[in-house]
Order: sequence, then structure tokens, then C-alpha cells
Amino acid sequence: MSALATTVLAPLAATAAILLLRRTPAMLALAGTAIGLAASLALLAGTFGGEHTVLTLPGLPGLPLRLLAEPLTAVLSVLVAGVGACVMIYAVGYMKDDPEPVRFFATMTFFLAAMQALVLAGDWLLLLAAWELIGLSSYLLIGFWYRRPGVPAAASRAFLYTRSADLGLYLAVFVLIGTHGGSVIDTSLAGGGPAALAVGLGLLAAAIGKSAQVPLQDWLQRAMAGPTPVSALLHSATLVAAGAILLIRSAPLLPPGALLATGLVGGVTTLITGLVALGEGDLKRLLAASTSSQYGLMLVAVGAGVPLAALAHLLAHATIKSTLFLGAGVFQHARGSTALDALHGAGREHRTVFAGFTLAALALAGIPPLSGFFSKDAVIAAALGSPYAPLLGPLALAGTLLTGAYLARALRILWRGDNRPRPLPGLAWMGTGFTILVALAAALGLAFPALEAAFPVGRLPETAGAQAAGLAAALAGLAAGWWIGGRRLLGPLLGWARRDFAVAGGLDRWILRPALVLAAACERLERKLYHAVLAIGRLGLRVAAAIRLGDERGIDALIFALVRGTVGLGRRLRALQSGLVHRELAITAAGTALLWIALLASAWP
Repeated sequence: MSALATTVLAPLAATAAILLLRRTPAMLALAGTAIGLAASLALLAGTFGGEHTVLTLPGLPGLPLRLLAEPLTAVLSVLVAGVGACVMIYAVGYMKDDPEPVRFFATMTFFLAAMQALVLAGDWLLLLAAWELIGLSSYLLIGFWYRRPGVPAAASRAFLYTRSADLGLYLAVFVLIGTHGGSVIDTSLAGGGPAALAVGLGLLAAAIGKSAQVPLQDWLQRAMAGPTPVSALLHSATLVAAGAILLIRSAPLLPPGALLATGLVGGVTTLITGLVALGEGDLKRLLAASTSSQYGLMLVAVGAGVPLAALAHLLAHATIKSTLFLGAGVFQHARGSTALDALHGAGREHRTVFAGFTLAALALAGIPPLSGFFSKDAVIAAALGSPYAPLLGPLALAGTLLTGAYLARALRILWRGDNRPRPLPGLAWMGTGFTILVALAAALGLAFPALEAAFPVGRLPETAGAQAAGLAAALAGLAAGWWIGGRRLLGPLLGWARRDFAVAGGLDRWILRPALVLAAACERLERKLYHAVLAIGRLGLRVAAAIRLGDERGIDALIFALVRGTVGLGRRLRALQSGLVHRELAITAAGTALLWIALLASAWP
């Protein structure tokens, strides 16, 4: 079996094994994830060596499904598999006492398989199918603890918000297939055609939903109702990354209008959600708002015409943000809550974890020589060097400043406070996955030169002015967040930030509630229609029973009586067939005589 197929099939086979065997689900999940990671690394080595692999699968007539291994898809595959493996190791310890490990690990491995299919998709139909599967998987994972109050609502909110935006992807895919006569992604990227703007805006709408960009950013913070490993995976390399990945892959076909819209959406998002994170009172929700903000920076890079800078920040952010979420999970286990008021001093209890958390936070803020410095510097340089620099440059710098501010605020709360150490179950597994990700978050920037070499069409922008401006913004944000704090920095904007800057009831009023009302109306209609159809069906059954009774007691009884009479008459006539010649002659003579008598009687006048 090829490495390309194994990358998807290994976690999928682990899902099937977990559901069938229902024993040692964690070990089966680790095995499937490890095999998938090995296959993706082999795939990456092959593509960097010049190989270009395509695996064609049966699909619709004239539209086969394709898995594609090229430098971009191979890098994304390794990202998904690598972060997924670390999160899975952490989950073994985190979910040690959970009563439903089979459902958890089966859904996690299925999620990884769907995400691998998405990043390796070589045609729009397979990408669309994988897009739907990761939406389903994320709904199941966010709602994993569905018995807890508020969890089903959070899962439904995420599903409805992202599904509303997915209509843009459907529109774009249908237009691309109709325009180019096929579904191959590489072919459609060759030229946008007259409908390029509509396609670009459709892809942007889909990315806004999945990557939680303005105005659909609200659902991501509510998605924190799921287990911490779920949050770490969703926010780093899978669900939320899907929107940015979509725009990075489709960047060549985006016309200037779509690029400007993409950059503005990303810039506004990095500013708005950065302010939301600064005023947030829950650590996981703070990190969720930060995720929207960082993906906003990636959209800024795409809008500036440098998707390679967006890819670099995607890679760095995936390792950094998963590290931060896994560290938050340790603090949550220690204090039984993720509310910042309950986490004062939690870092002192687990200093090693806090050190890793701090390293990842500094990397995300953009402090050299950590990975986030190189990727964020590339984004800022792209924004300042783009035709839309007066718009995108200040937004990128503001997002960088806010990143430092809200991370410094969180670090201050975690470090200052009471020290109440207590042992945590499963900490060895949790620490292993966390440590690997800390190392990646710190050192991944060293791999960016190899990334540039694999993509000869573009280089990561780098200017002294961008580096200086980005570092100054990061340091200023860290200082302000540590010494001033979020409330005083926000001032009159604090209330708005805690309401996610919702206007006129926000999208809950305009999307969520109408969708739920429509769903309830459809359910009522279905019930009434079902009962009406059921009543007609029951009447039909009664009529059929009456007809059957008439058949059995009427027509069938008459036919059976005729048959019995015929059989009885035949039995009596058979007694006359004795086989004796003289008796046969006598019967014949008697019969002939009777016949003549009848004839004479009928002829008598």
C-alpha cells in the first residue's frame, strides 16, 4: 500500500478497530496515529525529493476522486499527523478516568482521517466531502460531554455557524466545475475566468465560517465545552485550520477584489478577537479568541498576495497553540476550572508545565529566536509590502501588539497567587505530548528555509523595518499586558469585548435563532405529516384486511368447495373402472340404451 493511501487509511483503520474490538482504545488510536505519521513523513521526504504522486479513486462519472502528494499537501499532512500524534499521547493521560474512551478515541481518529483526506485532496469533490466529514466530527467532539449543561448548545452553535458559511464553498465548487469542465484542483487554479470574483468570495465565506473570522467568530469560544485534547486539535491543525488551508491552496485563482476582501476580513478579525481575548475571563476561551486572531493574520498574508507567509504562520501557530491548550488542560486538572479567577498561582504548582506554556506564549507573541518570530515577521512584512499596506499593515501590527498583551496577562495570573500543589493522574502521558510540542513550538522556525526551498515560486518576505516594528509591537504588548492588565487597557471597550462586540443581538439573533426556529417548524410539520400519513396507512391496512377476509371466506371458500366436489365425483367414477371386460361391455350397453331412449323421447311428437 502506498504512503499516500496509508496516511488516510491508518487512522481510519484505527477507528474501525476501536469500534469493533472496544478494548484498549487509547493504544489502538496511538498505533493508527503513529502509522499515519510515519506514512506522511515518507510522503514529505518523497515530495521534497521531486516525487509527485497522484492516487485516483472511483467517483462520479467523469469526475474521479484524487489524492495528491506535492510539497504543499505533504507539509500539511505532516502537520496534521504530527500535532495529532502529540495530542493523542496527551489524551491518553487526560482521558484516563473518562467512562467513554471508546467513543472519544474512535471519533478523534476518524477526525484525523477526514482531515488528512482534506489536505491531500486533489479534486474539489473529495475536498468537499472531507470538509463535511470534519464538520461532523467536530460536532461530535465538541459535544462529547453532552450530558453537561450547555454542551449540546455549544456543539449546535458551532455546527450551524460553520454550516451557514459552507454554502460559499458549495457555490465556488459548482462554479469551478462548471467553468473548467472538471474537478481537478490544479487545473482550476490555472485561471479563474470571468466568475473568479464570485468563486473567491465563496471560498472566503467558507473560510470565515471554519476559521472563525468576523462576523462568525463567536462560535469558537463556545466550542471550549469539549475536552482539552479536542480543543487543542481543533484550534491548531484541523478544523479551524481548514479555512486558512483552503485559501492558501486556492490563492492563485483569487482576483484582486477577493484578495482585498480576504485581507480586510483577516485584519479586522485579528483586531476584534485580540480585544476579546484581552477581556476574557476564562483561559481556554482566551486561547480560542487568540486562535481567531492568529488565523486573521494568516488571511492578512493571503490578502497581501503572499500565501507562503500564511503557510509559515499556520505551521508555527499549530504547534504553539496546541502547546498552550495542552498546558491549559494541566492547569484545569489542577484547579478543576479554566476560569482565570480560579487559576491564580496555578503555574507555580507545575513549574515545568508553566515554563513550556511561557515559551509557547513568547513564541506566539513573536519573540526571537522562537518559531513565531519568523512567521509573524513574514506576515507583517507581507502586509507592509502589499498594495494595500495602509490598510493591512496597521491591522497586522495591532494584532501583534494585542497578542503580547493578552498572553502576558494570562502568564501574570498563572504565576501570581497561592501555591496549592497536588498530584495529577495521567501526568506522565500528558507531559510527554506537551514536551514534544514545546520543542516544536520553539524550534520549528529552523525548518522555514527548507520550506522556502520546496516552494521555488515564492520566498518568505523579510525586511529590517518589519522585524523592528513587529518586535517592538510584541514587546510593548507583553509589557502592557503584564503591568497594566486587560481591564485597564480596554477601558470602555471592556463590556463590548466581553459581548464579543455583538451588535443588535449579534449573529445569534440573525443566524442561530432563525435556524433553530426553522428546524422546530420543520419538525412540527414532519410530525403532523407523519401522523397524517400514518393514519392513511392504518386505513389502508384495515381495507386490505377486509378484502383479505372476503377472499378467504368468500371466493376461496367457493373455489375450495368446487374442488372438493370435483375430487369426490372423480373418486366415485373411478370405482366404475374395474378392468373387467364383461363389466365394461355391460356398462357400455346400458349407457347406449339410455342414450337411445333419450333420443327417442326427444323426437316423440
